[in-house]
Amino acid sequence: MFYYLLKYVILGPLLRLVFRPRIEGLDHIPEEGPAIIAGNHLSFADHFLMPAVLKRRITFLAKAEYFTGPGIRGRLTATFFRSAGQIPVDRSGKEAGQAAIREGLGVLSKDELLGIYPEGTRSHDGRLYKGKVGVAVMALRARVPVIPCAMIGTFEAQPPGKVIPKVHPVTIRFGKPLDFSRYEGMENEKAILRAITDEIMYAILMLSEQEYVDQYAAVAKAEEAAAAKERKFPRLPLS
Repeated sequence: MFYYLLKYVILGPLLRLVFRPRIEGLDHIPEEGPAIIAGNHLSFADHFLMPAVLKRRITFLAKAEYFTGPGIRGRLTATFFRSAGQIPVDRSGKEAGQAAIREGLGVLSKDELLGIYPEGTRSHDGRLYKGKVGVAVMALRARVPVIPCAMIGTFEAQPPGKVIPKVHPVTIRFGKPLDFSRYEGMENEKAILRAITDEIMYAILMLSEQEYVDQYAAVAKAEEAAAAKERKFPRLPLS
């Protein structure tokens, strides 16, 4: 009930009023049945803008940190995400990927829409990064189509680190569903999973027109953080 209250009464109308998002390709979303919507991830606002424009309910796999934050703000955030039906996923440890897949398949088994960001984290610089293969595993195991989605303008509206978004034109673009039934029964083949994931990311790239980086976003972030630390605290030469 809280999900629909947010969407139609509280948050949805406010987001539409402030951002006035332009929606393209909404007819590619099936009126019923399970499907995965795979999108780029540029901003915290993505979690709310996409559900606000869809006619159907969509459930996202959200990082567990949204549910475990400290203090009053952390508790409010956790309550909000739980009430909105979002599922926490622990992204640390070897079992993190399998846990996300199990949760995602559970959503799809109920004939619902599952929202996922194949990059695994928000882009820190507005570019599109290499996708993780979990989306391919779920598509094959659940035998569902994957609908690519591009969020355009949300990075400028609310880049990482900015709490209050600014008014900026936003476009939400949905592409044609991708059918991977030709790979049925091959969800354990690493090369197949990589090929499917790359096809999904290419479809997102064509919709978003971002610059593509053939590297995982988390790795790129870590490398840039290490480089920044080295510049700030350069190592002294050994005498």
